[in-house]
Amino acid sequence: MSSVITQTAAAEPTAALHPPAPQTLKESGLSLDLITQLVLKHLHFAGELSGMELATRLGLGFAVVEPAISMLKHMHSCEIVSGAIVGGASYRYRITDAGRERAQLMIDSNHYVGYAPVPLEQYRRYLETYRTTAPHVVTRARVHDAYSHLVLSDRMLDQVGPAVAAGRSMFVYGPPGNGKTVIAQGIRNLLKGEIAVPHAIEVEGSIVRVFDPVNHQPVVGPSTADSLTNDSSHDARWVRCHRPMVTVGGELNLSSLELSYSDGSGFYGAPIQMVANGGVLVIDDFGRQACSPRELLNRWIVPLESRVDYLTLKTGQKFELPFLVLVVFATNVRPAELVDEAFLRRIHYKIFAENPTREDFIRIFQGVCHQQQIAFEPLLVQSLLDHYFLPRGIPLRGCQPRDLIEQALARAAYLEVPRQLTFELLEAACASYFVDEDAQLAA
Repeated sequence: MSSVITQTAAAEPTAALHPPAPQTLKESGLSLDLITQLVLKHLHFAGELSGMELATRLGLGFAVVEPAISMLKHMHSCEIVSGAIVGGASYRYRITDAGRERAQLMIDSNHYVGYAPVPLEQYRRYLETYRTTAPHVVTRARVHDAYSHLVLSDRMLDQVGPAVAAGRSMFVYGPPGNGKTVIAQGIRNLLKGEIAVPHAIEVEGSIVRVFDPVNHQPVVGPSTADSLTNDSSHDARWVRCHRPMVTVGGELNLSSLELSYSDGSGFYGAPIQMVANGGVLVIDDFGRQACSPRELLNRWIVPLESRVDYLTLKTGQKFELPFLVLVVFATNVRPAELVDEAFLRRIHYKIFAENPTREDFIRIFQGVCHQQQIAFEPLLVQSLLDHYFLPRGIPLRGCQPRDLIEQALARAAYLEVPRQLTFELLEAACASYFVDEDAQLAA
């Protein structure tokens, strides 16, 4: 293909950058043998399909699929059972007994049946083009708008904005309960536009499944009815998606960063950073993973610096892929205690999630009351801070208003009293929420 970006997308920066549909087998970038295998597998499971149905299932135009069908007919692996005079796209094809035997041999070695994959080189070229054409303007006004639902200081927001604008990875660190994960996940609101994600890619004859229905959110648009000409201008092997947000926590290990091969299925699953390409990858509770921080960053030392990742097939064949991921490490531990200076240098931005001020705490409390549809009493909050928090030296955290209000309302329901906040309910909530070690030891 001469271009991987449609003219419409180039003219509209916020539009999905979606590759155009290939018109020939050569433009698809795939071998006739691979498409033939996929056609035969589809016929094996469906029994009988029209030419257009086969093309739609593979995400290709009928003109691209027709040579594979012709080969299967020549091999007596399928036969025409009905059709109209409009051509091969309307014919119905049925698999033969010989075709079933061939299909079963193919399925035994590789279970993949679905959309035709995108060749690695086309995927790589698309990501390189996306790197330079995707909208990435981040202004102070946009940052404040994206985080308008949170109570955060201007100092903190003015650190997040430049990091996202630069597309660089960052540490978000600080005491627990101050919204580090929410801050990290809010970055997605700053990433404008869409991205096309291939259902799968083909690498040296191997298939890697990329589209993940859990982490990829397709853009809902008008559906197009199937036609015999299948004249869609977009390559249906790609899914038009919102830019991804992938969050992992303590379950993360080094194997999550590599291709996962299944002996049972015969194809690969994409690693998390490949799934997150074009979006954000949040490593929550960094430092608590099954692998050490040093091992994790050793794996990513090259991608974070060069923006290129290297993956390895089970055959030992390595291939490179653009690393278009904004990685956010959220942790309760100071970054210097997790990694050394050499690693910190590669994480250009370190953002401290500070404790809320007294005024911020009251604003957060007010917001939670609004969400819970209960009356907000400023004097009640001030009394709680002066008579419970201050004497005990309890540091303020952003999560406390939400947690204490929920506990107080749960206690009100239990006691069958009106659903409203009182000092007694909040004090009881504090007593069960905070750990009073001195009282426990005295008891």
